[in-house]
Amino acid sequence: MVKERGEKVVATNRRARHEYSIEKTYEAGLVLTGTEVKSLRMGRANLSDGYAYIDGNEAWLDAVHIPEYSQGHWTNHATKRVRKLLLHRDEIVKLSHAVSAGGYTLVPLKLYFSDGRAKVEIALAKGKREFDKRQTLRERQDKREAERAMRTKNRLGD
Repeated sequence: MVKERGEKVVATNRRARHEYSIEKTYEAGLVLTGTEVKSLRMGRANLSDGYAYIDGNEAWLDAVHIPEYSQGHWTNHATKRVRKLLLHRDEIVKLSHAVSAGGYTLVPLKLYFSDGRAKVEIALAKGKREFDKRQTLRERQDKREAERAMRTKNRLGD
């Protein structure tokens, strides 16, 4: 059997970058059942409602939707079950202190396979207010317009 190489992205949480300002990201392994892995390999998952939390000395991922495997039978998994995250102890302690200090939350950004192993990228994030979101959209629109103007200027100059 050929060993997988590289990174294959299964799902991304695009809304998280709009709703939160990302402070720091961490890569964590996932404890999954067989049918969950097969369903992920088919490229099916939804991170939009997901969040992570620290309970004691363990990190957990909740409300991430991994649909049932179509060829599975009685061994199929629950679609929105709580899944354990595999992080180093010092990372869990850092995240726990940041979240308990207030204002921060743990948000999943990306679910992917790295060298054949299921990983999730979680972020220590702070929620944006409404005016921050508008400011971000305005900056993105201004950048797009500037690039468009430069493109038309370069075409005319040739």
